[in-house]
Formats: sequence, C-alpha cells, structure tokens
Amino acid sequence: MSSREAAKMGDILATEADLLGMIKEYLKFEDFEETVHSFDKECKNKGKLVSKHQGSTLRDSKTRVIQKDLLSSFDDGDHKVFFELWTDNIPSEVKDTDAEAQSLEFYLQIHFTIYPLRRHPGRHDQAEFEDRISHFKQYLETRGAALSQTTKFLPYYALPFVPNPTVHPSFKDLFQDSWIPQLKDKLEQFLSVTLKPSNTPRLLNLYKEGGRNTKEAIQQLQLQLVESDRRISSYVRKFNKMQADYHNLIGITAELVDSLEATVSGKMISPEYLQSVCVRLFSSQMRQSVVQSTDFTRPGTGYYSMSPYDDGYASSMLRASIAPQRSKEVPMLPSLDYEKLKKDLVEGPDRLRSLLLQALRWRLTRSLPGEQRDTVLQAYISNDLLERYSTKQKTVLHLMREKNEIVRQYMARLINAFASLAEGRVYLSQIPILLKLLTEALKTEEKDSLTRENVLVALQKLSLRRSQQTAMIADDLIGWLVDELQDSDCLSDYTLEYSAALLMNLCLRTKGKRKCAENAKHVLKVLTDLLGHENHEIRPYVNGALYSILCIPSVRQEAKEMSVEEILRCYSKEENPDLNRQFEFIIKQLNSADEEGPESDDEEEEDDNDEDLMETDLDTEEVLQPQPRELSGESLLTTEYLGIMTNMAKVKKKSNPVQPSVDEPLQRPVTPSSHRNVNVV
Repeated sequence: MSSREAAKMGDILATEADLLGMIKEYLKFEDFEETVHSFDKECKNKGKLVSKHQGSTLRDSKTRVIQKDLLSSFDDGDHKVFFELWTDNIPSEVKDTDAEAQSLEFYLQIHFTIYPLRRHPGRHDQAEFEDRISHFKQYLETRGAALSQTTKFLPYYALPFVPNPTVHPSFKDLFQDSWIPQLKDKLEQFLSVTLKPSNTPRLLNLYKEGGRNTKEAIQQLQLQLVESDRRISSYVRKFNKMQADYHNLIGITAELVDSLEATVSGKMISPEYLQSVCVRLFSSQMRQSVVQSTDFTRPGTGYYSMSPYDDGYASSMLRASIAPQRSKEVPMLPSLDYEKLKKDLVEGPDRLRSLLLQALRWRLTRSLPGEQRDTVLQAYISNDLLERYSTKQKTVLHLMREKNEIVRQYMARLINAFASLAEGRVYLSQIPILLKLLTEALKTEEKDSLTRENVLVALQKLSLRRSQQTAMIADDLIGWLVDELQDSDCLSDYTLEYSAALLMNLCLRTKGKRKCAENAKHVLKVLTDLLGHENHEIRPYVNGALYSILCIPSVRQEAKEMSVEEILRCYSKEENPDLNRQFEFIIKQLNSADEEGPESDDEEEEDDNDEDLMETDLDTEEVLQPQPRELSGESLLTTEYLGIMTNMAKVKKKSNPVQPSVDEPLQRPVTPSSHRNVNVV
C-alpha cells in the first residue's frame, strides 16, 4: 500500500471512529445504558474504533479562547478582528432578533469609532478616525438602520457629521471614564450567556442545524406566498374598479355624443341632465354635494377651491380628479466602488459574478422610478460599468461568452435592464461590440433558455434606435427572425411577441424592406400565417410589417399572386373594428400603384421616443438564490463595494411620444410594453 493510500485509509477510519463516537454520545445522553453496553461489545467484536467523548472539553476550551480574543480586541480597539469574531461566533438568530444583542452591537460600534479620540485626545490619527467614521456610517445605513426609530439611539446617528464629538454635549457620556468599564461588563455578561457551551450531543446538533435551514427556507417561501397573495388581491380590486369606471365612462360618452347630435338639431340640453351626468362622472372622485353645489345654468359659478386645477367649472373638476400627485422625497442609494466591482465581475468566481450581476440589475429594477432610478443609471453610465471605453481583451460584456450558464443569463438580464431605459439605450448603442455579442448569443443559446429570451428582448428595445436598426439589418437579423417565426408554435408568447415587434421595427426602414423583398414569398407566407395565430397580441406588429414591405412594387406583385388580399378579407370578418380598419389600409397599400418611396436611411433623426420600458418580467424566474448568511442584492453591494461620491444626479428630459392611431398599421418603431401602455391610455 502506497503512503497516499495509507493516509486515505487513515482518514476513513478516523471519520468512522468519530461517527461511532457521536452515536455512543447520543445513546448515553438519552440513558440507553443497555444499548450502549451492546453497542460497545459489538464494536469491539468487529474491531471498530470508537472515539472518546471529548466534545464538552473541546467546546469549553474553544469558547474560552473566543471570549478572550473578543475582550482583547475590545481593549485594543481592533474593530476588524472583533467584528469578524462577532459575526462568526454569535448566532444569527441572536444578532438579528435579540434586542439586547442589537443594542450592545450599536454601542460597540460607537466604542470602536471613537476609540482613537479616547486613546489620543487632541492628537489622534485623523486618517484612522475618518476610516472608522466611514465604517460606522456603513453600519448605520445597513444593520443599524432599524434602530433609527428608537429614541435613545437617535442622537448617535449625527455622530459621523460632528467635527469634534469630544466637546459636543450630546456625546459627553461617551467620554466619561466610567463608560468603557460599564460597556465591557455588559459585553462579558452577554458573551458568558451566549457562548455558554451546550451539553447537547453533537449528533442532535447536526440534525437540528439541517432541519433549521430547511424550516427557514420553507418559512421564507410561505412569507413570499402570503405577500404574493396580498398583491394579487390588491391588483384584482384595482382592476375591478378600473373596469367599472371604464364601463361607466363608455355609457356617459355615448350619452354625451347623443346630446351633441341633439344640439346640432337645435335641441337644448337641460341643466338637470348635465348635472346628472356630472354626478355619475364624479361619483368616485369627490363628494356628491360638491357637484350638486355647482350651478350649471351659470357657467363658472360653484364652490371656492384651493386647488390650482379647480376653478368651479365641471371640466376643471374632472381635470382635478386626475391631477398628478406631488412626488415625495426619496433617498438616494449609497455610492459604489465601481473599479472594484468591474474587477470582480471580470476576475471573480462564477457565483460572486452572478450575485453581483443580480444585485446591479436589482438596483435598476427595484429603485423608485424618477430621480432615484435616474441617479442609479447615471452612476452606471458615468462610471462606465459595461466598460464601453475599455481596451482590455476581456471586459464585463464578455461575460456573455462565459461557460457558466447563470453568468451568461444574468449578464443578458442586466443588458435588458439597461435597454429598458432611454438613457441606457443611448449608452448601449455606443458600445461597438455589443450587437455582435447579442446576435451571437441569440443564435447559439438554447431556444427556450432565459438567456436567449433576455437577449431577444434587449435587441427589440435597442431597435428603437436608428443606428442599431441599421446594424441589425446589415447582420441579416431579418432573415433569422422570419425563419424563427415560421415555427411560431414552438415559441413562448413572450418570445413570439418580441420577435414580431423586432421584425416590424426593422421592416420600417428602407433597407429592411429591401431585405424582405429578396425573399418576398417566404416573408409574406410567414406574416400571413401569423395573422391566424391564437396570440392576438402580435397582430399589430404583423400588420405593421405587412404595410411597410408592401410599398415595394415587387413585394406587392408577389402578394397579389399569393392572394394576400383574400386572406386579409377572410380575417377581417372577425368582430374587431380596429383590426378591420388596419386591414383596409394594408389592402389599399397592396392595390396602390406607387413606386418605392425615397431612401430613409440617410436621416439623422433617431426614432427612440425617450420612453422608459421597465417591465416586471425582468426579475421573474430567478434561478440564483442566496445561501444562508450569504450576502446578496443591495446588502452585498453596500457591504463589500461601498464607494465615495460615484452617484451623479442628472435631470432627465421628459418627452412626449407620438401616439399612433389605432386605425392605421404601426409606422414607427415600438416595443410591446410601450404599445400596450398606449392602448391602455
């Protein structure tokens, strides 16, 4: 037997002896004396070694060492060693839920923060003190944030901003000679109770630890389920109210149209009738007595209101009911160390990279729309998170080529989140290698993978920009999309919708139309087949693509030979007036004798309407779940990657997107989310 095999055999025997020792320890703990006797006898007969029970002695000695090290680092002011020991040895259920432990930890943080001031009053190391203040700030923003609602701790939240705490009246107790001994006594009492060794057998501890983790996971899932049910109930209530308001509005609108027709014929509208309409119209927004106080026989009279939207007119009352609410002040998220972030994204292990990509995406998707989200995005862009200007061989974007599927998926999700915001699309469109990486992933990833789905959606959003359209057409993305849509039954509704919308956006360009004309019969066959698909959400994009490519004479000729007009008239029998009017526009285009329109590709104007398109789908089906005590999300970013002044607020320009008519086929680039929003409005 070789020395390596002998060592391996020794490890196996030692492990077996330890396991048998744990079994014997448990049997003795439960007073199974006869069983212990039989167990010893059988082990001896089989030549099995049983390790002697030394658990309590070892635990006692280890506990004493930990306690001694904690108190020693307390005396020396070594906050790094102290809190490392504190994190590793104080149970999380004590640290996170016990009020006494949280209070003690708060005062310990203060002790280590002001340690240089107490040890060297008047001549302390300013750099060291600032470092400790920074650490204390970080604690206040994370673990200490919950205590900000407690009155006795509130004054200490000002500590990082006081130039000289030693002379400030709010902190005079911290510099009394008795404060340190009192705090140390509390620490010693806490450690003696918390780190007290247990006589529980090791085997029972192992069982409990495993069971607790499973139980905690189940409890977490149950909490998430309850929260989901609560949200669903809330959304159902809102939907039912919206539906009722919609039906009420349609009825009132019909009556008002009848009234307008009557006035054309010379019939007068009575004030009573107008008042009854307004009572119905405003019943859900304001008191009926207010509406009834308005004298409709004398326009402009009524009640006095402080509202800037309300001047006593009935129309003003309606405007007041939908006036935008004043936005509340929202906090800015902490700054990050982007250089460290980018280094770990490129060089770190796969799990860390996946967690960072997830956390960075959550910062965008979970931040509040408006200034908070704009500041997050601007920080990403100004610190060049995706390394647009990098000349390195491997950058953050090259994570799209990683072997690890989760890393690729979470990189694609982050790119999709960038593409959901107007400023993000501008940033992405300035990265030369991006489209190559995305189209490469589109063609190599599994058909039903989340990576491919996010890449497709990101490309569709980027197709709002003219420069990206040009590059996609040159890369023959149209041919790939048509082939993909040919087998539409194998695609999810989400993929089908975004594929059709992307194809339409590319077909709106002259170069895109000409690309379709190269294989007109195949393109027309796929598009007309899609009109019969059970997913009716894709029809506006199919109609838009058909209308666009039919401006090419050769495509019109091919369409006539394929009897496209008859196919459209067959579908127009359905009870959908908007769709039927779109079909009429397409048929009119089909039968026109116009020559091909002028080249559109030289226009410098960008089509992007500056609209933000952040969907809730961006954070669904998370395959990466943090393990117990593992940092993730915002806690990972603010604990390991806190930076200084990397957030750059920027005022966002508000745009007024062109609203397409529902009667005509789409003739401007859109995304499914923006199109749905317009239709709802």
